[in-house]
Amino acid sequence: MSATTPATQPKRENLLLNIICNVAVPSLILSKLSDRLGAKTALILALSFPLAYGLYDLVKRRNFNFIAALGFTSTLATGGLGLLKLAPFWFAVKEAVVPSLIGLTIVLSQWTQKPLVRTFLFSDQVIDVPRVEAALAERGQLAAFQKLLLSASWMLAGSFVISAALNYGLARYLIKAMPDTPEFNAQLGQMTLWSWPVIVVPSMAIMLVALWRLLKGLEWLSGLKLDEILRQPPEKK
Repeated sequence: MSATTPATQPKRENLLLNIICNVAVPSLILSKLSDRLGAKTALILALSFPLAYGLYDLVKRRNFNFIAALGFTSTLATGGLGLLKLAPFWFAVKEAVVPSLIGLTIVLSQWTQKPLVRTFLFSDQVIDVPRVEAALAERGQLAAFQKLLLSASWMLAGSFVISAALNYGLARYLIKAMPDTPEFNAQLGQMTLWSWPVIVVPSMAIMLVALWRLLKGLEWLSGLKLDEILRQPPEKK
């Protein structure tokens, strides 16, 4: 049975390819090619890269989920707002709505069969879930474990609420021009580029703190050591 386990695990995402397709290439196209290609053409071309990456990642990893679908929809919404030539304010609203919906879904999912905290933090790609759950059951700590997961869910959701506020503030600060202009594309390219240091880094820092607190709680509740909690890579034959 153990020999088939690795094959059932979804492949890890290529972070470098993610950054290139979702940040670097769109930012360069919007900033450098809008005058040559035209604002509308450059916007469509820039957004085609994250859309193509989303489809490629779905086919390669076969791991479709709500978060991926929401990100895909967000990219389409950016294009739609741009083509409709709506005021910059609505781009800021869209940037805030997406992480807010993720945060709300994380909290609500805690009372479902598949809490999203298990996807983000208590994941079998990182944690030896069967071993940990067996140890928790043996020590009669399953109820305490559910409280620990709930606490991690709130902290994780909080990271997305902060992301929503930062998204909105960054969009309002950078995007001033109307869509279908080179100036708008350049500002959207700047926002795409700055979103990583301004938004992603703080959110990831909060997620890492939430993961650290979860792991420390699991150590105390399960009686396992950290290297026993974390999933170990398969031994090479």
